[in-house]
Amino acid sequence: MRNHKLGFVEDAAISCFMFDEQYNTFQRYGYAADPSESVGNNVVGDLETMKRNDGASVYNIPPHEHRKRKAQEKEDEEEDDMEEEVREKADDPASELWLLKNRKSPWAGKKEGLQTELTEEQKKYAQEYAEKKGEKDRQEKVELPDKSSFHGKEEYDYQGRSWIVPPKDVKATNDHCYIPKRWIHSWSGHTMGVSAIRFFPKYGHLLLSGSMDTKVKIWDVHGSGKCMRTYMGHSKAVKDISFSNDGSRFLSASYDRKIKLWDTETGKVISTFSTGKVPHVVKLHPDDGKQHVLLAGMSDKKIVQWDMNTGEIVQEYDQHLGAVNTITFVDNDRRFVTSSDDKSLRVWEFGIPVVIKYISEPHMHSMPSIAVHPNTNWFAAQSLDNQILIYSTRERFRLNKKKRFAGHIVAGYACQVNFSPDGRFIMSGDGEGRCWFWDWKTCKVFRTLKCHESVCIGCEWHPLEQSKVATCGWDGLIKYWD
Repeated sequence: MRNHKLGFVEDAAISCFMFDEQYNTFQRYGYAADPSESVGNNVVGDLETMKRNDGASVYNIPPHEHRKRKAQEKEDEEEDDMEEEVREKADDPASELWLLKNRKSPWAGKKEGLQTELTEEQKKYAQEYAEKKGEKDRQEKVELPDKSSFHGKEEYDYQGRSWIVPPKDVKATNDHCYIPKRWIHSWSGHTMGVSAIRFFPKYGHLLLSGSMDTKVKIWDVHGSGKCMRTYMGHSKAVKDISFSNDGSRFLSASYDRKIKLWDTETGKVISTFSTGKVPHVVKLHPDDGKQHVLLAGMSDKKIVQWDMNTGEIVQEYDQHLGAVNTITFVDNDRRFVTSSDDKSLRVWEFGIPVVIKYISEPHMHSMPSIAVHPNTNWFAAQSLDNQILIYSTRERFRLNKKKRFAGHIVAGYACQVNFSPDGRFIMSGDGEGRCWFWDWKTCKVFRTLKCHESVCIGCEWHPLEQSKVATCGWDGLIKYWD
């Protein structure tokens, strides 16, 4: 009669040891003694295996196993009796005793399954990779000749004046700045995105632009509105450009790891500087007496200072924990502020490689662009959390929590921030091609202009014509607004 789904089940008194012995014997050999049969030797399972093993359970060790265990115990005793020195020799793979005991190394013999030859597919991939790597190395080693081409009508006018000389009638018409409303001109000559633009110092009659197509171009702003000269010498995209105080020379920094000093008028390269790292920002010292001092923020976390007269590195400012993005002189050019990918601001005394102020908060983001207010009391920092922060240039370099400019989307882009010459407006490009204008006093958005199809990376206010602004973008265009 069934009392379980598997059949008839009845209680049986059996010790734990007996049960474990029979259970493990059944698992190991496939047979076991039936505990319900108290009389006789009734077995369930594989009878043939039971006859072969002479009915031994897992706990009944066969004689040969006994002998093996005794031999092992004897060997262990002998090893214990060995002297300490002999034991050390036996454990030392360099000794003869070890060699005698271990005639065959555990990893001796040829392992099977190891692939000795490459398959056709692997050979093809390796060849492609080698060609690709060789081509990349060749591109890096390519030294492009430094050359320049003039596109204007003539380099000197009838009076013998150079084409870079500012017109006599150029002067500020009004001290009051106005926000531009319309697009009045476009300069198109770069085949790839424009990364930076700079107006000619003080006069703004020429506009310099650096592009990802490796070229630097200078454009006429007041006259024909055409490209005046193209400077070619870099083998990779141009990252940053910077004029000297008088505009007769300018610096260009490129991803080919070189910084070049050009003569604006003739287009000749005066000097080339390199540390083997990518320069992210280049600056000449703003003081007229120190125009031979070059500062460059590098990808290896250093700010390097060159003396351009000798071509030697005279100082290295090495405290940042990430690539250096900006260098901004403050406090009558005695100090400079640097920002970096390490999300901090550091203030340095010029010429002394010790940080005098370190600004880093948990909520801070990287600040890829900084501009000083015309009154020199404040500087604006473009923060990658879509806001512009204002810091004091005085001793404390404190964050001005009352002034914060937001609304634009710049996360992931090093969009330039800038001020109007009278300091009433602050402006910035954004990642969607717009140019934003805020009122400095109220911090409210004054106007937005849709300037470019892709990122509006740079914006510059004309130094003399107070309502005119130039913008550049990754669509390869430079636009002029009034």
